[in-house]
Amino acid sequence: MLNKFSFHPFGVDLVKLVETTIRSESRRFPNRPIYIMGESMGACLALAVAARSTPDINLVLVLANPAYILNLFYEATSFGKSQLQALVLVLKALPDQLCVSFPYLMSIMTGVPSRMMKATVEKGLPFQQTAIDLSEDVAAWLSYMSGLADVFTVATILWKLKMVDSACEYSNSHIRNVSAQTLVLLSGKDQLFPNLVEGQRLCQILPKCQMRVFNDCGHAMFLDEDIDLVAVIKEAGFYHRAELLPPSPLAIRKCVDSLRWTDVAASPVLLSTLETGKIVRGLDGIPAEGPVLFVGHHNILGFEMIPMLRHFIIERNINVRTLAHPIALNMFKQVNVPELARYNFLRIMGAVPVTASNMYQLFSMKSHVLLYPGGVREGLRRKGEEYKLFWPKQPEFIRLAATFGAKIVPFGAVGEDDFTQLVFDYDDQMKIPFLKAYIDMLTNQSINLRTDADAEFANQDMHVPGLLAKVPGRYYFLFGKPIETQGMKHELRKRDKAEEAYSQVKCEVEKCLAYLLKRREEDPYRNIITRLMYQATHGGLDSHVPTFHID
Repeated sequence: MLNKFSFHPFGVDLVKLVETTIRSESRRFPNRPIYIMGESMGACLALAVAARSTPDINLVLVLANPAYILNLFYEATSFGKSQLQALVLVLKALPDQLCVSFPYLMSIMTGVPSRMMKATVEKGLPFQQTAIDLSEDVAAWLSYMSGLADVFTVATILWKLKMVDSACEYSNSHIRNVSAQTLVLLSGKDQLFPNLVEGQRLCQILPKCQMRVFNDCGHAMFLDEDIDLVAVIKEAGFYHRAELLPPSPLAIRKCVDSLRWTDVAASPVLLSTLETGKIVRGLDGIPAEGPVLFVGHHNILGFEMIPMLRHFIIERNINVRTLAHPIALNMFKQVNVPELARYNFLRIMGAVPVTASNMYQLFSMKSHVLLYPGGVREGLRRKGEEYKLFWPKQPEFIRLAATFGAKIVPFGAVGEDDFTQLVFDYDDQMKIPFLKAYIDMLTNQSINLRTDADAEFANQDMHVPGLLAKVPGRYYFLFGKPIETQGMKHELRKRDKAEEAYSQVKCEVEKCLAYLLKRREEDPYRNIITRLMYQATHGGLDSHVPTFHID
């Protein structure tokens, strides 16, 4: 029973307190996961609790810059690489009167003052106001540090480090008992601990562990206003039973800002169709109120989604929720990231696995939903299959849309062939034995959403197509006239009527594709070189680039 804490009763009390709270919450909400968030020294406490947890409790650990594998008093461990080791030796030799500098030193080492000043300067206020704010920030910091110095005696600091040391030792010796799903968040500029190496070691030990590295953060990670903990947890797939929660405004803003380069590379042209049938540039033809279901053709690897979803936010402030294959939501396991929005766009923007229940829930929330009936078969097309639809025969989404009276917006996206050339496809790879074995393994590990072997679309073998980059062209989108299903719930229950509506949607998508393929030939700015030349003489990269004439 936690014998390693025997000389530190306070450590035992902390573990028991957390355990009691967890068991109480588990009894109250037996079907909900319980999240334990531990930062720095608190991570050792979280691991100690998890090591003692019973299998009937669904625990999820989130550990930020964990220090639990550091033994603060033994050279043989990774603490030998930490700057705190030298501080411990100095503290033992210092009298209480000189220990008042310890909180100041720790604060500087964790980068708090520098990040505080950086945040003030980045507000872009006038120089005089910036100087006033900086002086107020420094005064507040000094006042806070002075209060800490009054209570941080040498004996207090050493006692606390000794208690943490025993917790670290216990966690180390029982770490293999931890079966909880664990997300490790690490700072790339941590001046206190060598946590990158230790985080990798932890992910090798724990069976269900993922790691995220934020390259620009210091030890005090959550003092960085760019870190949205909820968005991080959701992106990693650790937010159980909460996938349908919309992303936070901060996460959306970061996605939009960090992907501005797509406007330079793709210069997307978005066209929509008004109720009158007139095609206009922009998204004025898109219904503002949901539920709305966008149904379209899946370009290779889904390249079209980033500029499309981004401009829905910019132009209409509409967050489109994508129904995606589960493998697309779990592509990144160990990731080094300067910014969250750059490494799993779909998760952050609120994508969910493509299931009937998820579609039902999103419609009930009056969401704008994106669906690709062609799925993996379209997203991983073969040579010569550009802009060809591979839709199932069954009208999978029509009846569900009619249940909620959702408007169905067919659309086409053209441009994948202006950016990449498919040179090594599925058929080529299946001729090579070791690649065939790899594809079979990857496919067997994936969720097979469709099993109709007689249908052309049923081949959903997972593979990575070989692509050759081209001089960037341009992306074009056309959203057709919305198709009403309001009041047609009972009518579309009939098989023939549902199939008729399904054929109408498919036909409209094909018409959108045909329109764009023809009209893009008339665009004088289809090539990136001509676009850059235009922007150089018309206000820079943020200038609006025209396209073909719209009737």
